[in-house]
Amino acid sequence: MSNKPLTDKQLAQKLDFWYEKICTKDFIANDPVQFPRRYSKREDVEIAAILTATIAWGRRDLILRSAERMFAIMGKSPFSYIKSHEYKRLKNKNVHRTFFENDLKYFCKGFEYCYEKYGNLEKLFAGANSVWEGIAAFREEMANGNKGEYSIHISNAGKENENGSACKRLNLALRWLVRGGPVDLGLWKSIKPAALFIPLDVHVARTARKLGLLERKSNDKKAVIELTEKMRGFCAQDPVKYDFALFGMGVGQK
Repeated sequence: MSNKPLTDKQLAQKLDFWYEKICTKDFIANDPVQFPRRYSKREDVEIAAILTATIAWGRRDLILRSAERMFAIMGKSPFSYIKSHEYKRLKNKNVHRTFFENDLKYFCKGFEYCYEKYGNLEKLFAGANSVWEGIAAFREEMANGNKGEYSIHISNAGKENENGSACKRLNLALRWLVRGGPVDLGLWKSIKPAALFIPLDVHVARTARKLGLLERKSNDKKAVIELTEKMRGFCAQDPVKYDFALFGMGVGQK
């Protein structure tokens, strides 16, 4: 990348170019979003989106392999697998890196509690005043379904006006569930794309800093808010569309 700073107009053009280049149906085959896309039933899609995003860190080929193994365990319908309590037969084999079958069991118990209370996961998140409050509510309800125990795999965003985790994985799941195609699913209608935040991973953050879009050094909640606000200046209705652009630039310009 050139060291010469780009104007906002040039940045917008560059981001839009890469968004159009990357956000196509061809992207799906090598991306974890393919897993929630395999299902048609609402509950299955929601569960698959959150579980897939939860293990979406590390090498992409390994993420895809681990997700295949995880959903093979759950059969044709993750929701039916949970409702029939088949998860109780899980041991503690490794699923993906630090995510084990006991962690999958935790999520299954939490999902069951949430569905019994809310009917679907969209109501849980949409009932909050913001995405960050929705993430916090989800973390609390998953703990309620597990006798008050919190999972290391569900990040703590902190209170609304406090700093906390970037919550990359849940923000990724929300992008999938809220935004429309050709890649994202657009299942949830009561949350608008304008309310979403960038799922900030190290590669996206590095590219954003090279472009002068992000000044904060830590990849935390404040960095997510800073970058997303910058993106809102380019597209207020759908700022996280540029997650695709930043990803594409990071891969294409290594």
